[in-house]
Amino acid sequence: MNTDEVLSIFKSAGAVLEGHFILTSGLHSPVFLQKARVFMHPDKTETLCRALAEKVRAQIAGDLDYCVGPAIGGLIPAYETARHLGVPAIWVEREEGAFRLRRFEIEPGARVVIIEDIVTTGLSIRETVDCMKALGAEVVAAACLIDRSAGKADVGVPLIALAEYEVPAFAPDDVPPGLAAIPATKPGSRSL
Repeated sequence: MNTDEVLSIFKSAGAVLEGHFILTSGLHSPVFLQKARVFMHPDKTETLCRALAEKVRAQIAGDLDYCVGPAIGGLIPAYETARHLGVPAIWVEREEGAFRLRRFEIEPGARVVIIEDIVTTGLSIRETVDCMKALGAEVVAAACLIDRSAGKADVGVPLIALAEYEVPAFAPDDVPPGLAAIPATKPGSRSL
């Protein structure tokens, strides 16, 4: 599956929004990928995650023990990708601002891949990698449906992206006047 095919699925679900958005990273953008509109369709989600699982399988040597999703955005793609990889899906969630593995245990040396929905700066993946490493896991890679950074985000491990779709993103103090004139909305979940 290529980037155009991935974006076609997002567009068919009404998930490519235009306006003025404050991303989970805090950056401002004229484009927001509302993956929840894709994830509400099991058939679309299955198509994307099956393709992501195939890409992960092709790029990772050896067996995996778990797919780990950062809550909340990574829950559905981690589960569905794990289903196609034939491994359990687990997730980390924020506790006092930091990701913790609250509901599961993993054995030291477990081979994991982090599965995320959309990557902009890679912060959620880096925090998940840190959490997993602190528990003794071997994080072999991270994977995402769409890499908005087009390969520029450093997630601390190899990043496997089903699609790369670079869209403008601006620091809060560097928003262009045309974008700043549009009221901003913050549709992400990090501050929930």
